[in-house]
Amino acid sequence: MSIDINGKIFAETPRPGQCLRTFLRELGHFGVKKGCDAGDCGACTVLLDGEPVHSCVIPAFRADGHAVTTIEGLGSETRAHPLQQAFLDAQGFQCGFCTAGMILTCASLNQAQRQELGVALKGNICRCTGYRSIEDALDGKTNVEDAAAGSAFGRSLPAPAGPLVVRGTARYTFDVQLDGLLHIKLLRSPHPHARIVAIDKTAALAVPGVHAVLTHEDAPKRLFSTALHEKAWMDPDDTRVLDDIVRFVGQKVAAVIAENEAAAEEGCRRLKVGYDILPAVTDPALAITPDAPIIHGGKSADIHRVSDASRNIVAETHGEFGDVAGALAISAATYEGTFTTQRVQHAALETHGGLAWIDTDGILNVRSSTQVPYLTRRSLAQIFDRPLDSVRVFCERVGGGFGGKQEMFVEDILALAAIATGRPVKLEFTREEQFIATSTRHPMRVIVRAGADSRGMLTALQLDVLSNTGAYGNHAGPVLFHAVSECISVYNCPNKKVDAIAAYTNTLPSGAFRGYGLPQTLFAVEAAIDELAKQLGINPFEMRRRNIVKPGDPMLSPPPSDYHDVRYGSYGLDQCIDLVERAMSAERPRYALSEDWLIGEGIALTMIDTVPPAGHLSDSTITLRDDGGFELTVGTAEFGNGTSTVHRQLAATALATTVDRISLRQSDTALGGHDTGAYGSAGTFVAGRATQAAAENLADAIKTFASELSSTGAADCTLENETAICGAERRSFLELARAARASGRTLHGSGNSAGTPRSVAFNVQGFRVAVNKGTGEVRILKSVQAADAGRVANPMQCRGQIEGGVAQSLGAALYEELVIDDSGKVINPTFRDYHLPSFADVPRCEVYFAETSDTIGPMGAKSMSESPYNPVTAALGNAIADATGIRFTSTPFKPDRLFPALLEKFGRAPDEPGQSIV
Repeated sequence: MSIDINGKIFAETPRPGQCLRTFLRELGHFGVKKGCDAGDCGACTVLLDGEPVHSCVIPAFRADGHAVTTIEGLGSETRAHPLQQAFLDAQGFQCGFCTAGMILTCASLNQAQRQELGVALKGNICRCTGYRSIEDALDGKTNVEDAAAGSAFGRSLPAPAGPLVVRGTARYTFDVQLDGLLHIKLLRSPHPHARIVAIDKTAALAVPGVHAVLTHEDAPKRLFSTALHEKAWMDPDDTRVLDDIVRFVGQKVAAVIAENEAAAEEGCRRLKVGYDILPAVTDPALAITPDAPIIHGGKSADIHRVSDASRNIVAETHGEFGDVAGALAISAATYEGTFTTQRVQHAALETHGGLAWIDTDGILNVRSSTQVPYLTRRSLAQIFDRPLDSVRVFCERVGGGFGGKQEMFVEDILALAAIATGRPVKLEFTREEQFIATSTRHPMRVIVRAGADSRGMLTALQLDVLSNTGAYGNHAGPVLFHAVSECISVYNCPNKKVDAIAAYTNTLPSGAFRGYGLPQTLFAVEAAIDELAKQLGINPFEMRRRNIVKPGDPMLSPPPSDYHDVRYGSYGLDQCIDLVERAMSAERPRYALSEDWLIGEGIALTMIDTVPPAGHLSDSTITLRDDGGFELTVGTAEFGNGTSTVHRQLAATALATTVDRISLRQSDTALGGHDTGAYGSAGTFVAGRATQAAAENLADAIKTFASELSSTGAADCTLENETAICGAERRSFLELARAARASGRTLHGSGNSAGTPRSVAFNVQGFRVAVNKGTGEVRILKSVQAADAGRVANPMQCRGQIEGGVAQSLGAALYEELVIDDSGKVINPTFRDYHLPSFADVPRCEVYFAETSDTIGPMGAKSMSESPYNPVTAALGNAIADATGIRFTSTPFKPDRLFPALLEKFGRAPDEPGQSIV
């Protein structure tokens, strides 16, 4: 065989059945990513004789005699390809996992194809950006800015890893080669509920290359939660590394460790497992009835933190302020509705996985795709009864997270296998495993009751919530409590009531997901606000203005919280409402529509606490290097959230330097310090405050040292343009670094943040939609979001976070749905059967920022990672109701879901299809 790869001839022969993607990666071309295994996502795109192909579905032998170009070979060693440079200039990426494939596809397009990007890019999925910045790259737009020394904060500076991302040399979890690597494959349960009575390993161990088979008999008995929080008591201890009871279809039963994946898979097929089938329940409403099968019998509230195992209730909350029933009875307008939301998968393009090994010092090393390396280390140390300093967890670049990697789904098995074999081990989930064995957004049933007086002032708000946490309680309580909090505390109302339950079922577990419960309940609450406004003849914008909290108002939801540290660090909700109303009322374009299309508008708002309660910790250190630059060390992870850029901006601003003078080390527990993790909207707000404190402390240390050299008081010294100025004397940072080294000193600063007090962020979303009354199709004509992000640290990045959040949330609102049948089995575990938004699906969103500066956040900034996602479904539901006059109360808003009600109201569709929208 002879394959030309990036201009170099390779004579290696692929294994029988090996796909081109795996063959290329084994040769070290790590820019070719594994995303879906089925040719659906485009992350593995390469050029074959100049044409883009998905290398995961091309047999490697078919490349014989052909030229293959991977992202590493698109440009030269000294010069980027024009498309690579265009993606840099436009910053057409966030996590970057899809970027190599996206660039190669874009580089192959001719001018005609560029006119139809929805068609041309249909084979390349981006989960992060919302596609606008990718389109900007193809249009040759430049979105990045420069910044003079000391002025980095507030500027649209590029991501530090950008050059590596566009060249395909940024290293993600599996972009590394280890000698002696063994591979793990997992046997999974075919039953929703069963007790394992026997596992015969004999045939599996006889497979050539199989080293070990691990079962519940080999695993620690300790119970833990896959959810990871700073305070472990937030989640129930209900999970084992490997259990003798399986509680959902897809739960891991055994791990086979072998020389290669094929041997490990064959070992799994040959395992013989005896099951004692147990009764199962998949409906949360049935699960909490007295006669339902008990899923976690024997677990208690005081020891395991399971609220009532006898009723399959893992968590619950109940409370009332005032008298809701009495208020509803005398209200001028009332509304009651039952809303349901579906399971949604995170669909990060890099699946869960990692590598583990024990080094010569006896340290257990785990290289993982995780948002929470420090909490993972703590959990592994506890499970395996190891000293904390004998465990290291780290990540390089992470290919998307969205909350799904605030879990420990693979690291426990990796650790068990590394300890058992003494060899380096690898576990990488397939896309199917990602769908059937990780977690989803919590499906919820929400009953809302609301009332208002004749002036449009709210008199009552009541929520009754049933959340389906699945087989395990990871995040069940915190998601439930968050779901019923800010959605009603953003409104002033004298009478509020909450009853909420999270129920175990024998289905795939739910977990942390962007928005953390609020999108589900906002769908109901914001519908109720609109319905009350409609009854009273009040404009929806005005209805909200009359009832939203304002600075000085208490932010209340029952029962009373134990945490009272939420502040109005800045308040821009009123501005956000005004910005969206102004944008929505701007002159409308003419729409070429047939009579079948109905047009409507809708809005929704959200408030979110910028940090979880009960503590979120972060440490940061920064040192003046010998060359006059700086080395910054932070714990927080980068997975497209942009914190790597913001941390350098914060430090550069405080130290009167430029971001290129600051090198960054992060996401590695071996570097010391602690960081709770990149979740809960804390990456900038908490970790950023630690970095700001560290940089300011180093600035003080530099001024003090410079003052000693000049015999000038430190108070009279300033930093300017990489120079310390003390009176008439100026010393560059390079001079000071040399002087410090000569005197045996190191100039450094450290900072930390405890995540308290907390602030609040606000977002308002508006939509104009067209609904086809004959087919149920929904088209988005206009999308607008306004955000109060405080002082925006990086406008380009923040805009991208908002656009990506809106795009991801639109997928959940319109079509994304993980379907589980009555037996508990996921029936659409592939991208092909689970519709992710592609380029053509996502309308461009107008983004506006309120002009505020947060008094708590770093340099006036606050979070904007989760909150853009939250109001989208609610606003879309309100727009559809405005268009059709029908209140649809279940998501997703698929045409076949809308059609029956539309047919009942408007009659049968005409024989001839209506004219489409221009």
